[in-house]
Amino acid sequence: MSNATTNRDVAAIDLGSNSFHMVVAKVIDQDLQLVSKHKQRVHLASGLDKQHNLDNASIERGLACLAIFAERLQGFEAENVRIAATHTLREANNAHIFLQRAREVLPFKIEIIPGIEEARLIYLGVAHTQPQSDSKLVIDIGGGSTEVIIGKGFEPELVNSKQMGCVSYTRSFFPNGELSIRNFTAACLAAEQKLESFASTYRKKGWDIAFGSSGSIKAIREVLIAMGHYDGVITPERLDTLIIALQQWKCINDIELEGLSDERKPVFVAGLAILMAVMHSLKINQIHFSEGALREGLLYEMEDGLKHIDIRMRTTESLASKHLVDLNHATHVRNTAMILFNQVHKTLGIKNNSELSDLLQWSALLHEVGLSISLQAFHRHSAYILRHTYMPGFNQEQQRLLAMLVRFQRKTLKLNDLEDFSLFKRKHIMGLIRILRLSILLHGQRNDMPLSDVTLSIENEIWMLSNKNSQWLTQNKLLQADLVSEQQYWQDVEWVLTFQDD
Repeated sequence: MSNATTNRDVAAIDLGSNSFHMVVAKVIDQDLQLVSKHKQRVHLASGLDKQHNLDNASIERGLACLAIFAERLQGFEAENVRIAATHTLREANNAHIFLQRAREVLPFKIEIIPGIEEARLIYLGVAHTQPQSDSKLVIDIGGGSTEVIIGKGFEPELVNSKQMGCVSYTRSFFPNGELSIRNFTAACLAAEQKLESFASTYRKKGWDIAFGSSGSIKAIREVLIAMGHYDGVITPERLDTLIIALQQWKCINDIELEGLSDERKPVFVAGLAILMAVMHSLKINQIHFSEGALREGLLYEMEDGLKHIDIRMRTTESLASKHLVDLNHATHVRNTAMILFNQVHKTLGIKNNSELSDLLQWSALLHEVGLSISLQAFHRHSAYILRHTYMPGFNQEQQRLLAMLVRFQRKTLKLNDLEDFSLFKRKHIMGLIRILRLSILLHGQRNDMPLSDVTLSIENEIWMLSNKNSQWLTQNKLLQADLVSEQQYWQDVEWVLTFQDD
């Protein structure tokens, strides 16, 4: 680790469906020293209505919690805080309202991460907080989703996230808190159906040791310990005993089990049903509990700032390879994009070496992934692939922005189709679109023509391309024709592009 990352305070926050968690640590030399953990029950998922909108009460509970966290994070640098939102905010149509109001309370960006990315980070958190093993299975049952991962060392190999959680299953299978064998069996069966698509692959892959993380599995473990299973290991037989014990109650609110807290009680049975289904589907004999989870994964990824960048670069290279991208051409486009970006980033109000400059580079490298489907409208195919492919290391907005940039790389500029973003400003996005379009256009003939003398400048919203060689367009009639066409596309949306055309 570089000296720049030593002796600094870092924090990670997990905005879960049931609880919000924050963990604070110090980076000392090459180690993370946990300083404090904070947890608040927010029950965000309970405020999600049938139209997938969060009600005001749940939003207020979330904001109140973030206000408490903000007190602890006073004085923290933005680059030392990561906040990840999971299933409920992925699902909520009005998540942007929560994010806007949250920014007023907590001055750090909130990333809504895809389920698969959540699974990868959970695995990372468990892997860093457990003894090394050849291979491990990790299960995390959250409020709205369940993640199941197999990996070796710090690298996940099989990653899945399913929309089933202790809060959502409580609402679906235990209405009004009604507790019965029939309801429990229905919940187990529904979970097994969700797991059916990958269960055989996981069984075939195998693992050396299984770990469970987060609230549901922790609560089950604590109840088993209170029942006399002091090693805390979860087995199918012990769960069977627990299920038999639960049959004496007809209502979830009436459950009285030693080790079960009142706040965990409402969602305990649903979590148990999901865990039973996972153990049955994957033929798991034992599960050990891990204190590490998503927030620890976020922390350990921050421990080395380059690690996260490396993951995204590996993702980009893998995707380019999978879709047979001409990497030589893509690299030329990327290099030109960065030359142009560095010339105008101050005028655009974008910091050099920022997240946006990284996303511009990755969009340049991946702008032609859609050619693997068809040349016709390949920019739309590229956007679809980047929006819907699992891309380790990228949060939901970063992935959407990549898709948006390549969608606008050519042809008509339908700016009404531009989406709203919480993490990025619209004016910055439109700047990146223009840079990417010009970079691709300058390499339209797919040759190695040197472009080091091309200069881009912006004055009074007018974008000007020039070259030290005053004959550069006279000597390249195709490029000149392409620039004239591009000029018209810009004019149609009231953008202005000029170029030297002796």
